[in-house]
Amino acid sequence: QVQLVESGGGLVQAGGSLRLSCAASGGTLSNYVVGWFRQAPGKEREFVARINRSGSNRDSADSVQGRFTISRDNDKNTVYLQMNSLKPEDTAVYSCAASLNYYAGEQRYTYWGQGTQVTVSS
Repeated sequence: QVQLVESGGGLVQAGGSLRLSCAASGGTLSNYVVGWFRQAPGKEREFVARINRSGSNRDSADSVQGRFTISRDNDKNTVYLQMNSLKPEDTAVYSCAASLNYYAGEQRYTYWGQGTQVTVSS
């Protein structure tokens, strides 16, 4: 059973940056595709970015392209989300999740972290 723990969230002004981390225990994260998702108050959870097992393939939602970068360090069993040029509309709880399938929909992500709050002030 893989446990995922997110960290790095917080309060930042618009235009600022944050780096989120998703650390795994109880399993080898390199066996999984990892995705980041976010949920804003009153909204559905949405896909943000994903990365394949080796880190050689990644993609992200249109709303964050050019601003957010997903990466991973398999030696550290950790996946990162670097968020630059943050906007108030990026405010949400950000969660990481692990899947065996790169093209899996949200419902096929097996393991989920508890999430970390990101708040962007204007």
